[in-house]
Amino acid sequence: MIRILLAEDDTSMREYLQRALQRVGYEVEAVGCGTEAMPLLEAGKYDLLLTDIVMPEMDGIELAQKASAIDPAIRVMFITGFAAVALQGGRTAPEAKLLSKPFHLKDLVAEVDRLFQTEDQHGRL
Repeated sequence: MIRILLAEDDTSMREYLQRALQRVGYEVEAVGCGTEAMPLLEAGKYDLLLTDIVMPEMDGIELAQKASAIDPAIRVMFITGFAAVALQGGRTAPEAKLLSKPFHLKDLVAEVDRLFQTEDQHGRL
């Protein structure tokens, strides 16, 4: 089963996304900020980091950089309403998908599915 680590500081959004992704068959661990995600990344293997960019304590870009240092194979998808602002200033993020809020749940599920269908088509079933 594909494992997703979801980092989203908005509680209702976090719970909504977690339930929706679980309903379509993904294993989802959800946390409220980047600093809560770090121990999980260090202790376990995740296929995807799904993270908001703008969060307290540690933003999603820093979290993605640290996650990629721990596991270079982890996929990253950013979900944010502040994409243009957060990605300015010369900060680099690992290669990642970006989904801007507001988005339809079916769009999120389709993007996550697409990430792993591409992998499957290359022989890693």
